[in-house]
Amino acid sequence: MVRWLAAALSLTGIVSLLAGVLHANPATAALCLLLLVLFLAARWGLRYAIVTSIAATLCYNYYFLPPLGQFTISDPENVLALFAFLASSVFASRMSNRIRQESEEARARQAELEVLYRLSRALLQTDELAQLTNSIASAIALATDAQGVLLYLLQGDRVYRWGADWNVKLSEENLREISHNPGIISSASQQETMIPLRTGVRPAGVLIVRGTRLSHQSLDALGGLVSISLDRASAMDNVTRAEAAKESERLRSLMLDSITHELRTPLTSIKGAVSTLLTSSLKPEVTHELLTVIDEESDRLNRLVAQAVEMAQLDTQEVRMSFSAQKLDGMIDAALEAHKVTLAEHPATVTLAANLPEVDADPVWIQKLLGNILENAAKYSDAGSPIFVSAEMRGPMVACSVADRGLGIDPMEQSLIFDKFYRARNRAHHTPGTGMGLAICRAIAEAHGGSISVTSQPGHGSVFTFTLPAHNGDM
Repeated sequence: MVRWLAAALSLTGIVSLLAGVLHANPATAALCLLLLVLFLAARWGLRYAIVTSIAATLCYNYYFLPPLGQFTISDPENVLALFAFLASSVFASRMSNRIRQESEEARARQAELEVLYRLSRALLQTDELAQLTNSIASAIALATDAQGVLLYLLQGDRVYRWGADWNVKLSEENLREISHNPGIISSASQQETMIPLRTGVRPAGVLIVRGTRLSHQSLDALGGLVSISLDRASAMDNVTRAEAAKESERLRSLMLDSITHELRTPLTSIKGAVSTLLTSSLKPEVTHELLTVIDEESDRLNRLVAQAVEMAQLDTQEVRMSFSAQKLDGMIDAALEAHKVTLAEHPATVTLAANLPEVDADPVWIQKLLGNILENAAKYSDAGSPIFVSAEMRGPMVACSVADRGLGIDPMEQSLIFDKFYRARNRAHHTPGTGMGLAICRAIAEAHGGSISVTSQPGHGSVFTFTLPAHNGDM
């Protein structure tokens, strides 16, 4: 009603101005009235323009074509002018209205494309199938402003809903039936749209969207986008599983090869010592020496098995660590004491920064970490070379370093030595080892919320540094 009143007032004002004030000629009046009709068609639509053009034709005849003040036309040429004005205004109104509608449709299509683009970004941000299926309903609702979204997947009869006011009640049998429909289905009230999902030509499920204003084409594209996202995540999940299985098999083979190789030496020594004891009458000192060999090699076997078990536990996260406030110097002293035989030929110097805070740690596992690093320092250093243990604050972390003057590590290999079963080339052929020690150290450090790194120069030694979070007294 307001628009009709505004159109009438606009026409009245223009006619009054042209006829009563400016005394405009018929040509000027026709052009001004035509502009009003075009404006109404562009802004408000065709019906306002058509009615206004008829009224403007009557006003044009009454106020501007002689005889003035009458609806009669004295000059036959003015009849043609009058009909030309009416035809021009109606035709121009239709063209202007068509342009307006096409412009609105273009803006609507652009808005729908933006919706699909936002949705595609949301769906393609994850490669995990479980995370994707849990987020599809909310992502669609956020992108399309839908009141409710239901996603049903045939595989596993899984249903995902979003929207507190969701009121579509369909059984799994109904949903399976809808999934096999060839096209989109809209409810009688146009409130709910059911979009079948497909994997290639096979039905995969159905997507039900409530309260959205997207066009049929955009809804079809939305269903295709969801199907593609599910196919992509499923494919990535299969690839990841295959790669994980392949990597697991590779690591299993490496572990078997590494452990088998390392087991041969102590087993050979034990077997030789036992055979000698059984088949010969030996002097007491020789018997004691052979028993010592058996004892040492048995300890070595025990360490190898323990390392393999620890590596497996850390990999599967089956280890339950108990974190508490611990003094670093106490754990360092315990590790040095536990490995005093290994470090007998390597004087160890401990230097700790003043006012060093306690750390959040499991002392048993930190002692294992320190033990592995100290054993490596002793194993790859010449007899008599010193080992230096130090600790200092680095921001919110406490950094502990173990430095030796051993073989050193090539810069190209420093990022690889913490991988499972990797051994530096300058060490693999001279010193026995499984390549599990540093991998265990990294797993322990990361489980504590810290990290481990190495700085080394070939021929001048290495410095291994691990960090632990400083204990917060408020915790």
